[in-house]
Amino acid sequence: MLTKLALGGLKNRFRDYAVLFSGLVIASAVFYMFMSLATNTSFLKKNSPIGFTPFIFGFGAMLLAIITLVYIVYANSFLLSMRQRDYAMFMMLGAKGRKIAQLIFLETVAIGLLATVAGILVGMVGTTFVGQWLINTLHAPATGFSAFWLPAVLWTLGFFIVLFILSAFYNAGKLLKTPMLRLLHQAQTPNRIKQRKGIFVLQIVLGLILLAVGYYSMYAIAKIGIMAIPLALVTIVLGTYFLFNSVFVALIGLLKRNHKFAAKQLHTFTLSQLSFRIRDYTRILSVVAMLFALALGAITVGLGFTHDIPDLASQATAYDLTVASPNAATRAQISRLQDVTAKQDYTIKSDAKTVYISQQALDAHPLEIKANDGGLDTPNIKVTSRNFAEMTERYPSSFGIFIGNNRGKQMKVADAATFAKLGNAETLTTFKVKDFGQNYDTIQKIVELQSKQYPRLWSSNGDQKFMIYALVNSMFSGLAFMGFFLGIAFLGMLASTLMFKILSGANYDKSRYLMLQKIGARPRALRRSIRQEIGALFLLPGFVGIIHVLFGLQLFKTMLRAPYGHLALPFGLFIVLYALYYLATVWMYQSIVINKKLSKIYDF
Repeated sequence: MLTKLALGGLKNRFRDYAVLFSGLVIASAVFYMFMSLATNTSFLKKNSPIGFTPFIFGFGAMLLAIITLVYIVYANSFLLSMRQRDYAMFMMLGAKGRKIAQLIFLETVAIGLLATVAGILVGMVGTTFVGQWLINTLHAPATGFSAFWLPAVLWTLGFFIVLFILSAFYNAGKLLKTPMLRLLHQAQTPNRIKQRKGIFVLQIVLGLILLAVGYYSMYAIAKIGIMAIPLALVTIVLGTYFLFNSVFVALIGLLKRNHKFAAKQLHTFTLSQLSFRIRDYTRILSVVAMLFALALGAITVGLGFTHDIPDLASQATAYDLTVASPNAATRAQISRLQDVTAKQDYTIKSDAKTVYISQQALDAHPLEIKANDGGLDTPNIKVTSRNFAEMTERYPSSFGIFIGNNRGKQMKVADAATFAKLGNAETLTTFKVKDFGQNYDTIQKIVELQSKQYPRLWSSNGDQKFMIYALVNSMFSGLAFMGFFLGIAFLGMLASTLMFKILSGANYDKSRYLMLQKIGARPRALRRSIRQEIGALFLLPGFVGIIHVLFGLQLFKTMLRAPYGHLALPFGLFIVLYALYYLATVWMYQSIVINKKLSKIYDF
């Protein structure tokens, strides 16, 4: 009988359980996705030129475990808050405490186990699609990557099952020790924090000091060494919590005491809503700020590596592609090149030992080479008949790309009369494109066709940009893959965490908004209040997360050519997605708490 009553309670609060279950599924899915990389040491070593990548992922796993732990603790408290009134009623009807404890234990473990298994399956599907999409987009080899990784399955199952078993014991013990009347009215009890001003000031100072230490450790990683990473991990996590636990609470108090601000519209109600469960908000906002920083930071770093790959490949040659006497199949592929910014045709002729280029053609359209002794970002050198001999002597390896199907021969300039007498004419075409990555597949096909057409030429042709790009890509695309993969995973966790926090309290808030509607508050004013309340919950962790990212990029200043050079795209895209997610959350929350029938009556 008691089991039937418990199941009936589950059906009555299906929407709340759906929010809880979906949040737990996403949490376990993201944990699996991360562990599928973190526990795959073969993948990490083969796809990263950085020897301590597994070490970094180890600390990343610790950070994710802390974030997941906070998330599970909050989900557990939400589960208990949903059921404590029902269980109090069962106890009033004579149910024994031991039987109630068994129901709590079974319900907590069952929900946790089902969510974990479903999350692992979702994580596998997500790993498959995200991984394959990134491999195709980045042209990353991703050697050793696997969507199904048994160690990740075991880690995820073990970690979550242990957490849920501990949560079940905690729930049972807490519920049996709590007085019955308190259980009945716990949801209506505000979670106020009573602290002295000195404690607030101490937390603010301590939070700022911890953040300063964390930021400095990332800035001075060259001096501190690898230990800068765990130092930053600990200090920034603690500093973020202390900052939210003090500043956020103090800010609400200051706004409440500002009568001019509080008296406007429904500001008093909005501030009271925020302070009602302030302790839960400070914890979850700290988690959201860290997830925001991890997601945005990972995507920004991944994008930085994708920018570096073509830039580094461009240091070796001035042209994106050179083609020698193409056949019909090659010409068909050439016609598919997109956004060609420069194209030039040359005629070259040869004898037994020498390849000749026309002096007139060279002076009219100089060849371009890279100075391979000038370091990075050196400008192109234009080669004419006047400096040809000097350049071929100084940079002989830069001219191999211009001699067509004549490897091993010397290149010279011939005047018009001499060039006209020579035979064995061939064509050489140089190309520059706006976006090498966009034309990657087409250029690859052209290179393969030329290799079949001229085996002698292409068997030793390592100076084509495609070959250099493939080499650099094999070194850095793995890092870009990891950055984008983890960024997408953390973005999903971010969305789940904040939405779960806001929507999980919607049913409790529904009665408060209904009361305001009944006393005449217009739905327009209520919607504005909701936008402001949820906006504060989005804005504060977003702002702190951006600051974390800006300092965190210091960790990559030795690996990225310009860690701050391409921020507009990832920051802009992330802010747009964050804003859309905010609007979606506002819409869902409003649809739950605002009574539509009363809204039609009072909205005029």
